[in-house]
Amino acid sequence: MAENLKGCSVCCKSSWNQLQDLCRLAKLSCPALGVSKRNLYDFEVEYLCDYKKIREQEYYLVKWRGYPDSESTWEPRQNLKCVRILKQFHKDLERELLRRHHRSKPPRHLDPNLSNYLVQKAKQRRALQRWEQELNAKRSHLGRITVENEVDLDGPPRAFVYINEYRVGEGITLNQVAVGCECQDCLWAPTGGCCPGASLHKFAYNDQGQVRLRAGQPIYECNSRCRCGYDCPNRVVQKGIRYDLCIFRTDDGRGWGVRTLEKIRKNSFVMEYVGEGLDSGQTHLPTWPLKRWHGKIITSEEAERRGQIYDRQGATYLFDLDYVEDVYTVDAAYYGNISHFVNHSVGPPAGGQRVGRDRPRPFLILPLFFLAQCDPNLQVYNVFIDNLDERLPRIAFFATRTIWAGEELTFDYNMQVDPVDMESTRMDSNFGLAGLPGSPKKRVRIECKCGTQSCRKYLF
Repeated sequence: MAENLKGCSVCCKSSWNQLQDLCRLAKLSCPALGVSKRNLYDFEVEYLCDYKKIREQEYYLVKWRGYPDSESTWEPRQNLKCVRILKQFHKDLERELLRRHHRSKPPRHLDPNLSNYLVQKAKQRRALQRWEQELNAKRSHLGRITVENEVDLDGPPRAFVYINEYRVGEGITLNQVAVGCECQDCLWAPTGGCCPGASLHKFAYNDQGQVRLRAGQPIYECNSRCRCGYDCPNRVVQKGIRYDLCIFRTDDGRGWGVRTLEKIRKNSFVMEYVGEGLDSGQTHLPTWPLKRWHGKIITSEEAERRGQIYDRQGATYLFDLDYVEDVYTVDAAYYGNISHFVNHSVGPPAGGQRVGRDRPRPFLILPLFFLAQCDPNLQVYNVFIDNLDERLPRIAFFATRTIWAGEELTFDYNMQVDPVDMESTRMDSNFGLAGLPGSPKKRVRIECKCGTQSCRKYLF
């Protein structure tokens, strides 16, 4: 039996650091883990719990990584080499002192409420760091994600799964692309108008990858059957998010938001809106394999139920795919990408200043929700690549103007386009009507908190 197990291996449920901590707790050396007699008694600071000053000497209550709270010890500052943790501790301390007592100089002893807050803040920061690592491990795009919360003690959102694309499963007939272009140069020498021309539409991009179509007009990109390669100028949305973005906690009660850490040029692609695919009109319930689909098809009654719940929560994640007809809806409440955190509109920086242009501000780890707004800097376009079923476009956000580093990304949940153009995909403003003609449902009006001069006061 043992011979059959040679060369076999199994995954360990403990991390490398956890195994090292176990060795040190048991006072055991392990060369494979890098734990030797020389570093057996080296300890790592997990976070700082408290502070006091005695005869001009500063002391910190240290929570040691791998040890219970009962093993925490007071240490003089000169014994601590964790410069980053010390700086963050004093930053959190000064910010809370200003909020509570309008002063930043720390007292000689912290009151229990203040020290407890600092512990909770340290634990929150570690939870957000783990979430940031998880998001970046799951992303398939070039742009990195960071997470930041300097407003309250809220940690990562519960029951949210990061995905990179939404997929259509079995039970729905799609017009999958059968042929691709034969262009030598899709931009300057397109054969037959390239892929857009084959669908009787215009080429969407310039040589910098910026969209040059009016909002409401569809984008047809080159597909997997095309002769052109990855660097083709007609492959933009399919390359994914290319900018570093930050999920952050807003300080005006709007929850999580998303801001860019880089300058984004006008008309550049920013991100897709992805989530669960919902059938809002079918009466039967197709079966979709879980391995191929991150969500599920729900009945129109279930879609209505979700809409009512989101209304009570003061948020909406339902996005109608109504390019040609209102048949399908994307729900990004539990499965989605960073677009889940984008909000409704926020105004320009105070005084008209461009945030981060002259002196970029640092950002920490970021949460993932997008804000909508009455004065948005993002516009929705319907995109078709490998799937040409016009009922199921991909939803892409493009910059309506130059967006400077540090600016929040926003779009209008109730977008309107020029009636001359084709209808644009929009956020669901009356999801109770989807799939239920003649049966209007009463919905809660959600107050808008964007703060712009052009604010409509309500999202819908």
